[in-house]
Amino acid sequence: MRAGLAQRAKIVLAAAGGEGTNSICRRLGVTRPTVSHWKKRYATDGLVGLDDAPRSGRPKRIDDAAIIAATLEPPPERLGVTHWSTRMLGDHLKIGHATVGRAWQRYGVQPWRQETFKFSTDPELEAKVRDVVGLYLNPPEKAIVLCVDEKSQIQALDRTAPILPLRPGLPEKATHDYKRNGTTTLFAALEVATGKVTDACYDRHGKAEFLDFLKKVARAYPRRELHVVVDNYHTHKHDDINVWLAKHPRITLHFTPTSGSWLNLVEVFFGIITRQAIRRGSFANVKDLVTAISRFIAGWNDRCHPFIWTKTADEILPHARRQGTSEARH
Repeated sequence: MRAGLAQRAKIVLAAAGGEGTNSICRRLGVTRPTVSHWKKRYATDGLVGLDDAPRSGRPKRIDDAAIIAATLEPPPERLGVTHWSTRMLGDHLKIGHATVGRAWQRYGVQPWRQETFKFSTDPELEAKVRDVVGLYLNPPEKAIVLCVDEKSQIQALDRTAPILPLRPGLPEKATHDYKRNGTTTLFAALEVATGKVTDACYDRHGKAEFLDFLKKVARAYPRRELHVVVDNYHTHKHDDINVWLAKHPRITLHFTPTSGSWLNLVEVFFGIITRQAIRRGSFANVKDLVTAISRFIAGWNDRCHPFIWTKTADEILPHARRQGTSEARH
């Protein structure tokens, strides 16, 4: 119970017990008007009368709708900014910046955030989406579905001072500057059903490297029907690749749409290895970087899990196509 409510209850109980007003004032340290006020409130409204009465407060000078409408319009050119801040909009509307902030919070408006998007212009968009998603949701019986891509130009960055380790109350710390000690390209084949990864690192990422990696993947899965999801990178369609595939009919490539690499599940794995093994590392040379990548993938294969695709092609396609008219909701 709040202190104020407790004091009001004591006043009412003392008065009900026959204690005089002066005695109540001395014992509880309150004034006579206070005692009289709460006795009257209790007599009129009962227990409810002991609570705080609603206060109207100062009336709003501008409502939330006007704040949000102003937020959705670009700032005047004279300000030289791309989006509003609470203080800038508050000054513009002659209201407090906290009022702007509360309106933004209530309506989920976040002018400081920006996301990117890209529509595919591939004329075979629907066919490719249905092909790849069909592999994920309903793979051919006894076949193995693999997602293959390369993460190119991974830099071996060496911090200019040793990384300070994590301590209670302190995060790990690293210098903001670094030395570049070369690059490598990681080729990876993710087995969708298990999450297992077959990998190789190369100095380059041309058609020769891709063909060499395909041969490695084929050796890793002998005498098995392989369906390999790749993107539209031109080296994946080189004549040398097509000649080799013709000699190995058990291996079929499935291409994601142009600007549709998000359909390739190995991109999820690339995000994981970047966060967990590369971004916060320090590598004196490319050999150290490749060793760190190999060590991570070996550990990953011990603890890997299936990659489960959940969206159907019919659910994906309406969001993958450019809309004919704007559907923005303001």
